[in-house]
Amino acid sequence: MRTLRTVTAALLAAGGLLATAGPALADDPPPASGSATPSPGSDPDSPPAPTEAGTSFRTATLVAAGQRATADGSTGDYLYWAVPLDQGQNATVRAKVKLPETARHGAATWQLDVYDGLRRRQSCRYGMQARKVAADAGSVELSCTLRTVRSWAEPWANDPLPGRYYLRLTATDLSPQDLGQPVHAEVEAAVSDAGGGHAVDGALAAPLVPGAVPADAADDDSSPSATASASPGPQAAAGEPDGGWSSGRWSDRWIWTAAGGVLAALGGIAGYRLTQGRGRPSRVPPGA
Repeated sequence: MRTLRTVTAALLAAGGLLATAGPALADDPPPASGSATPSPGSDPDSPPAPTEAGTSFRTATLVAAGQRATADGSTGDYLYWAVPLDQGQNATVRAKVKLPETARHGAATWQLDVYDGLRRRQSCRYGMQARKVAADAGSVELSCTLRTVRSWAEPWANDPLPGRYYLRLTATDLSPQDLGQPVHAEVEAAVSDAGGGHAVDGALAAPLVPGAVPADAADDDSSPSATASASPGPQAAAGEPDGGWSSGRWSDRWIWTAAGGVLAALGGIAGYRLTQGRGRPSRVPPGA
């Protein structure tokens, strides 16, 4: 009985350890809407917040995760930004457009599209990706929450993979008389970690970034691409996640696997102790 009590206490202690480790390993809750949070651009070591947008995939403006980019454009233009996303991350892209105060001739539809490093259009789990606004509307807000970025996927799959993601903002279905009116756009990509539950085996040789090279090629000093990628700068800092690309090297999945193994071993010991000595009693010879 003493052994049984000891094993039971160990099981309860292990269960309490997992219960307390869960909140510690969980992601920090996102800040409430309207709360004051420090912008990455306020850090002297981080690149300043962009104030322009590109006009194509090749000229997309690099934006760091959590950084709010702004740009002035015209209705009918295509505005492009690019943000790096790593494996195991959840990203929610938000855009706000301040519409011109002048009278417009009709309603218009504003749309926010997200493409991965292979320029494949990514679907949204939820969010208002396109919105039709009336002629007298003063602003419009759009959002798109992507699927969790995977570290590896089959070639035929359309799963989001680590790399550079392109954000495209434009107006469609608008009156030709409303083309060229000035607008002001704000774009931000909020990123959080999904946790080890979304970790999978496998990794890419290099993230899906134009011009990126594998790690073994980057170590070769004779490679011109490696020399160019090794040069630091504001664009390089915004072109990759904070801390660099992880490529699926580590996740808290290992912690939960080890804890499950410990609980299974303790359960086996407890079962053995409970069944020990409960076999059929041996017969006592008569006259003994």
